[in-house]
Amino acid sequence: MSSVTSSVQGLSSLLSRQKSAFASAGAVSADTRRRRLQQVIDLLVRHHGALTDAIDEDFGGRPAGFSLMNDVVGALGSLKYARDHVQGWMQDEQREPFSPYDQLGAKAWVMHQPKGSVGILGTWNAPLFTLFSPLASVLAAGNRAILRPSDVVPRTAELVAQLFAEHIDPLEIAVVTGDVELAEAFSAQPFDHLVYTGSTSTGRLVMRNAALNLVPVTLELGGKSPVIVTASADLKKAAFNIAAGKACNGGQICINPDLVYVPKAQLEPFLDALRSSYAELNPTVAGNPDVVAVVNQRHLDRVEGYVLDAQNRGARVESVPEPLAVNAQDRRRPLRVVVDPAPDSVIMREEIFGPAVVVLTYEDLDYVIDDINARPRPLALYYFGEDLQQQQYVLERTLSGGVTINDVMMHPAMHNAPFGGIGASGMGHYHGREGFLEFSHQRTVFKAPAHDPRREWGLLPPYGEHFLAAMLASVTAD
Repeated sequence: MSSVTSSVQGLSSLLSRQKSAFASAGAVSADTRRRRLQQVIDLLVRHHGALTDAIDEDFGGRPAGFSLMNDVVGALGSLKYARDHVQGWMQDEQREPFSPYDQLGAKAWVMHQPKGSVGILGTWNAPLFTLFSPLASVLAAGNRAILRPSDVVPRTAELVAQLFAEHIDPLEIAVVTGDVELAEAFSAQPFDHLVYTGSTSTGRLVMRNAALNLVPVTLELGGKSPVIVTASADLKKAAFNIAAGKACNGGQICINPDLVYVPKAQLEPFLDALRSSYAELNPTVAGNPDVVAVVNQRHLDRVEGYVLDAQNRGARVESVPEPLAVNAQDRRRPLRVVVDPAPDSVIMREEIFGPAVVVLTYEDLDYVIDDINARPRPLALYYFGEDLQQQQYVLERTLSGGVTINDVMMHPAMHNAPFGGIGASGMGHYHGREGFLEFSHQRTVFKAPAHDPRREWGLLPPYGEHFLAAMLASVTAD
């Protein structure tokens, strides 16, 4: 196996060799696809301990059990589902030929062919899942892949690269590591498809680079995912589920609740329930091994800057379950609850991606819907309530990548349903059959019948006197 690649020249050479190997190999059988998926599954199973240790070190505090649940088990779910369903997904889809060729013996079908070599740019908050979950769809579609882990988690990135170099043929799946320069060069390579998970601003740069080579992209970006708590909701359950969501990975998840809309009359009961629920999950924060630290000082400063800006503009801010304690040696932080910040506050515009949440009061549901629709399309939307008519009203009048009802962050766990964004929260999908289709070229094939009647029907030049009349007779609204 080859060594880890970390140079732009090495990346370009690797991609060229991988694409040549793809072209030489021809059709990719179901057995080959399952073998590649199983290799990645085996790698994760054998080395999960070292991988979760590396993530813990990179974060400065991330429980091994959480990393197993969020990254390893989540990725294994995607890989195993693809492995177990790829045979059926690959089958040609028969299509009905158009008239009159359907009566003359013509046949038509759609093939699902691999595109070639796919580049996958992972992110730091779920450093294994954001590589291996899309990889499951990529491999199921018969492609080869080059992965680039985030340099924000350098120990994890280096270990992933090392393990793949030792155990997997780099002409099938390779890993490259490097700084921002390599990341930018990565998105400018002539891949056959490119996957990026991360911020919307960087997603724009990735798409711009990909456009240089007309490379199709799948972007999973995030945004300010809203939660609508309605008057018919079980307030304590809603507060607990939201607290559990905010406690997950220290709020550093692309589908994490950012804006929680609560009926004005229920604000104080909701805040009481949120405090109680969060304290039940995390009785303390400083030194608590169950609390995930903010990944680095830059991101900690960013989140605390958002909160301070809102506070300076008059927002009510609470620290749950305890007052904010600054410890340079520990980046674990309490949940910062920002109530009704000024509309021009930074925290109202930027994705929080950390241990903070905005609570907004409302009196009219249409105001909430209008406010959500005035913002960039979010990756997720959450609705709490028992009024089915109102639930449908919200679903039909909003747009988001996905939705969870009466909980948060559950829909992406559906390995048999598409996961992706819309608008500023991304484009394209992975997971399930839709992920397979995302990375497949859907190629239409028409097989003509033995007899071609066009000449005898006067449909080829030189056109006869009845040709125009026949065409005019076909121009109908029926």
